[in-house]
Amino acid sequence: MQAPVSAPPVSRPQVILSPAQPRVVGSFGNAESLAATTYQQALTACDLLEIRLDLLETPETRPWAHLTSIPMLFTARRGDEGGKGDLSAARRSELLEAVLEEASVVDVELESAGEMAGILEKAATAGVPWVASWHDFEGRADSFGKIPAMAQRAAANGAACFKAAIRLHGMDDLAKLASLLTGTHPLPLSLMGMGPLAPVSRLLCAQHGSVLNYGYIGDAPTAPGQWSAALFKEALAASATGLM
Repeated sequence: MQAPVSAPPVSRPQVILSPAQPRVVGSFGNAESLAATTYQQALTACDLLEIRLDLLETPETRPWAHLTSIPMLFTARRGDEGGKGDLSAARRSELLEAVLEEASVVDVELESAGEMAGILEKAATAGVPWVASWHDFEGRADSFGKIPAMAQRAAANGAACFKAAIRLHGMDDLAKLASLLTGTHPLPLSLMGMGPLAPVSRLLCAQHGSVLNYGYIGDAPTAPGQWSAALFKEALAASATGLM
């Protein structure tokens, strides 16, 4: 009797997270922007797409299907870190599990690593790296000093990258954020500011090795002070060639 033939492995675009190659992530703030964006527009604007499952009313319809040849980072954000609807850990896990075959990367908050360990194990088995994220929308003074320890926790939990977004209140905060990228960490960092200083902080951090650098596609930023992804990609390219 002939043995059953195994299904071929799912082919998905691979993403290498390296400080030597900062990537621009295009994030959609609403379903309308996602549906209206063409493949060519997305390809021009960014290196990979962030699909915010918590922002989509009917993610099961796969409104990103026309863009699947571009690497995709799927996120189902928890409510206290900027997610819509305050979805439970079980629901966020369910949403992520449904897209693992399409995901190049998934994002799960560092604080959710314990309660979402099941989906992280499934992602690891499927060969999908995860970004451990953390957000401080208030900009607390002690946040910068916490980042090295959180990066250690992220690495211990199997993350491929640690992402931190912090509201900045002044130039001292901007300097503290950028200086973190000059240190030694157990995994790549993705750092960015929010608020009035967000645009300059995001470009500065990308120039200093932040591996994932977020902008928006469409008409709805997904964080305070976020660049348009297309404009950010142009600015980053110009800075790399010394034209800025």
